[in-house]
Amino acid sequence: MTDLYQPTARTTATRSRDRMRYDLESAHAILDEAYSCAVAFVVDGEPRVLPTMHVRVENTIYLHASSGSHLGLVARADGVRVCVSVTLLDGLVYGRSQFHHSANYRSLVAHGIARPVSGESEQRAAMTALVERLGAGRAAESRPPSTRELAQTVVLALPLTEFSVRARQGGVVDEPADLTLPHWAGVLPLQNMAGPPQPDAGVDSPTPTYLPDAPTSPWLTAAPMVGKHVSLEPLSPSHVDGLLAALADEETWQFLPTVRPQTRAAMAEHVATALRQQWAGERVTWAQGDPATGEIVGMTSYHDVDEPGGALAIGHTIVGRRWWRTGVNTEAKLLLLERAFDVLGAGRVFWYTDIRNDRSQRAIARLGATRDGVIRRHRRRPDGTWRDTVLFAMTVEEWPAAKARLLNRLRSLDPLDADEQAQADRQAQADRQAQ
Repeated sequence: MTDLYQPTARTTATRSRDRMRYDLESAHAILDEAYSCAVAFVVDGEPRVLPTMHVRVENTIYLHASSGSHLGLVARADGVRVCVSVTLLDGLVYGRSQFHHSANYRSLVAHGIARPVSGESEQRAAMTALVERLGAGRAAESRPPSTRELAQTVVLALPLTEFSVRARQGGVVDEPADLTLPHWAGVLPLQNMAGPPQPDAGVDSPTPTYLPDAPTSPWLTAAPMVGKHVSLEPLSPSHVDGLLAALADEETWQFLPTVRPQTRAAMAEHVATALRQQWAGERVTWAQGDPATGEIVGMTSYHDVDEPGGALAIGHTIVGRRWWRTGVNTEAKLLLLERAFDVLGAGRVFWYTDIRNDRSQRAIARLGATRDGVIRRHRRRPDGTWRDTVLFAMTVEEWPAAKARLLNRLRSLDPLDADEQAQADRQAQADRQAQ
């Protein structure tokens, strides 16, 4: 234990003293991992608590507040007495008795006089440190505060001289007499996890290297694809309004495992769920659009991705009713299959569909997929009933013939010019020779 501080009357524990630490190393670790803290202070004899962001520079905690806030107003030249608390929750502990339910955590409490930073150079340095805390290099990639913005901001400096660290780790601590009770007991670990970065509207620059990026495997990357009838672009929150407008017909959701999102908030959550699944490596989702107008017409996904086994599923496909019986679905499937077989090197692509969904089964069969069987009681429907699922599949050996049929179907929808026709014929002949 390094740089050990003696506890004061305010920081001395009255119980569970074995959980306490008073060293700077432990204090620094908690402050550097957490992004926010709670600051307690007194206004006109009444206690107040303000959640805010902080940054540690050596042995000083810098706190950020508005000059018009209660904390900013009470922080005069001589400072304001505060108590700062930071907690990292690592797990929930379930005891057999209610009394012994607890939590695993790491926490810090610091006391002292927080002085307002008055010099412009120190204030700018503290705000730069706070921005750099969010990502090394971020200060250079953002505009520094103006003089007016500095005047609207209060930065408080709290020396780390009176503090305590408290932590609990481990499992259940039950009474010996309770160990034979039939109740489940154990620990539910918890952790903060960053999701995929979501760029603001109009941002064209790449994701900064200090932010976590999407999975790097091409099998889990929603690469953009463009055809004559449809474009596939990586799903993002910017597609929410377009999807809400395109997919407003109840019939389009009839056989899907989720109910139709009827509000913007519900559609935003539907999109966010797909993005979370993509971030976890469970699904890769595209928004389908009109390549001529940019209008969003639906969405589709890869899922059940098995890169080592060379297999993936195409599903979660939904297209607005206005685009049924057009080339949208046929060309989207052609693009997805070309990427799966010709780019990723998949050996098998498969589909799931509700046994009641005759239209979907016919559409999948027209792609050239083979009906492999039925998975009984496979998934629950939104109404709580169990769905029997029909399984279709296409292998890499079947792909050339299926590709030729799909190209012919698209050609009948949108006649090619002479050069395109000749190129398509040559490709079809090459595909037949490869079989």
